[in-house]
Amino acid sequence: MIWRKKGLIFTVDKIDAWMYSHAANPVPVWKPDGRLRVYFTSRDISSRSHIAWCDLDPEAGFKVIEVSKTPVLVPGDIGLFDDSGVAMACLLPVNDTWHLYYLGWNLAVTVPWHNSIGLATGDPFTGKFVKHSLAPIMDRDGVDPYSVSYPFILKEDGKYKMWYGSNRAWGSNQEEMDHVLKYAESDDGIHWKRSGIVSLDHIYEGEYALSKPFVQHKNNIYRMWFSYRPGPEGAAYRIGYAESQDGIHFTRKDHAVGIGVSQDGWDSEMICYACIFEYQGKTMMLYNGNGYGKSGFGLAILEE
Repeated sequence: MIWRKKGLIFTVDKIDAWMYSHAANPVPVWKPDGRLRVYFTSRDISSRSHIAWCDLDPEAGFKVIEVSKTPVLVPGDIGLFDDSGVAMACLLPVNDTWHLYYLGWNLAVTVPWHNSIGLATGDPFTGKFVKHSLAPIMDRDGVDPYSVSYPFILKEDGKYKMWYGSNRAWGSNQEEMDHVLKYAESDDGIHWKRSGIVSLDHIYEGEYALSKPFVQHKNNIYRMWFSYRPGPEGAAYRIGYAESQDGIHFTRKDHAVGIGVSQDGWDSEMICYACIFEYQGKTMMLYNGNGYGKSGFGLAILEE
């Protein structure tokens, strides 16, 4: 694979008190009018995360033509699983509605944070979503006793399949965590059966975090793009790539990902949080750069 970068598409710079910085975790969905709506995570003045959207015009080089004036989802009330912020994970059509899966997080005391997975339902074209519950749909349990993070979900043959992040250890700072990608299944997209299967593990010395999977099932192969910290300690995210025959056990092929940091500019220190979509027969990628999306999100096109 070789990805040709098209540059920075959108960035947030003090647009509003609730959308003060960051355009992280871009998730695209095609609207009936031909626009590409991108859901993303922004942060307010206090660095609490909210979910927002912007509309792009593909015929004008994916130029931004509209930005949401109010949040799609906001942090929960004090004490709830998402009181420190809500972060975009993925969108999935389910019957006559859509599921918006998100990460809810709390600042913690003995460890830096505690993540859980939440669900909202609604319409991505109007931007109206309602939280399914005050509680998460996936939290810590005997299989995942420390923390869970960003899920990606596909529905195949009546079964919901989830790939998600899970800590196998924690520490007083993020470099001490052992964060891998696991697999779970569901009959309804809400209640999940976990067996502890690790779909993707570390391969580099000093690597400690895999995050934000995007999975595509095409030509009988499951393809996963994800973010990873390659080491040594504190190394910034890179985008990785893996393949699988069964969709459960993936083999890493990071050497074939075909995209890396630029020599300078908005994605010269870090690239992460890739999301793949199709346009006019071409495969495209939205992704974040420096600062976990603080510098905004950009676009790349796959060269065949």
